[in-house]
Amino acid sequence: MENNIFNTEVTLSGIDGNVFAIFGACIKSARRNGVPQEQVDTFLKEAKQGDYDHVLQTCHRYFDVN
Repeated sequence: MENNIFNTEVTLSGIDGNVFAIFGACIKSARRNGVPQEQVDTFLKEAKQGDYDHVLQTCHRYFDVN
């Protein structure tokens, strides 16, 4: 499984641990780094397919998480 699909970093440490804050940080990082909206939508759709652990795993797959 490929990691860092978007070839960009996102900092999740120090943010509120709810999924909405995580999604917000990821979306902001993706937009800042020129990731097309269609790809961001794909990330969100995949991340929403499971529980909290799945969200974090998906973040790690799409981003270089700090």
